[in-house]
Amino acid sequence: MTTPTFDPTSDGQLADPYPTYTSMRDRCPVLHERNRNVLVVTRHEDVLRVLHDPATYSSESAVKAAAGPEADEVKQVLAEGWSLTPNLTESDGAEHTRLRVAVNRVFTPRRVAAWEPFIRQTAEDLIGRFAADGETDIIGSFAWPFPLHVVAGILGIPPGDVPLLRQWSHSWLRLSVGGGEVAERVECARDTIAMQNYVMAMLRDPGTAGEGLVASLAADRGPDGLDDVELMRVVMNLIIAGHVTVTRSIGNGLVSLLEHPSQLAALRDGSVPAEAMVEEILRFESPVQGLFRTVTRPTELAGRPLRPGDRLMVHFGSANRDDRALANPDTFDIGPRAGRNMLAFGHGIHSCLGAGLARLQLRVAIPLLFDRLPGLRLGPPDGRRRERLVIARGYDELRLCWEVP
Repeated sequence: MTTPTFDPTSDGQLADPYPTYTSMRDRCPVLHERNRNVLVVTRHEDVLRVLHDPATYSSESAVKAAAGPEADEVKQVLAEGWSLTPNLTESDGAEHTRLRVAVNRVFTPRRVAAWEPFIRQTAEDLIGRFAADGETDIIGSFAWPFPLHVVAGILGIPPGDVPLLRQWSHSWLRLSVGGGEVAERVECARDTIAMQNYVMAMLRDPGTAGEGLVASLAADRGPDGLDDVELMRVVMNLIIAGHVTVTRSIGNGLVSLLEHPSQLAALRDGSVPAEAMVEEILRFESPVQGLFRTVTRPTELAGRPLRPGDRLMVHFGSANRDDRALANPDTFDIGPRAGRNMLAFGHGIHSCLGAGLARLQLRVAIPLLFDRLPGLRLGPPDGRRRERLVIARGYDELRLCWEVP
């Protein structure tokens, strides 16, 4: 029996990775991917088992896909700033709890709900910039600037700095995931240090952040609170994680709805609420395909022995398509579904703190795009280009067309 090949950045799997994931779940649910020396965990129950056992499966280096040490040239640049970890995503135990509690105090459901008018106005303003054009690359014109303008406004960052946040976030993610040429990684490291210095300057002069969350975090430290470096990492986490999931889900969701007109009709006529639409988009094409864990003690998973130091990729994208957990998982259906155990935001102690904000943005933005752009439809096939990133599924480019009165 041939072992499936896991290569999520190959052309074939970028186009449709799900047959490969099905084969992996059925034949080798913990597959050793030799190029990255990582064990890919694909079944829903096994992913949950890992996520709910942080003592055995550490979140250290949770976003790093590439194996091996960093190049000296990159290390020299990074030495000019502060360590990138521990942060909310890449920390364990008491350290993670301290970081999470600090954010929980300012990221309450009531506070998130109060941001809806600002979120809606931000979406309206951005759509107004291209609505008369009849076509656009929706990723460049809306899907990434929209959540970045939202998170910038919430944090108290000036709107004019949003393009810098985009550049720095992209560089931080590329650097953290690993891989690529040394020269490219050096430039990513320089951008990351620039982002650290930018955030640190805001924390040390909270008045520049107005009444945003940066000022709230800085004012809420207390004698046992987080220090400047810890807060800087928290703010960087919020900026980066606060937009990439929404960006990818806007592109994924628009394509899924446009390719399934009966589901789009159910959304448009109100027979299915926008909240249910958001959950199915996140499940069907998980924007974060997976994160990494490091084994801390001898154990076994799906019958495979694991040793301390083994690296796992817990694959949310595969787990969300597991027919052991959900009937007809490869069918896009925004209606009520029994057993829709959605893992797009992780699970357990490391579940995404910004999930509520992300859901709210998607619930506002996607229906609004269909409202404001009549006859919205997919552009030419060569106007779609998938993002090549092991841990993510989204579009770098997605051209759409609509009718202009």
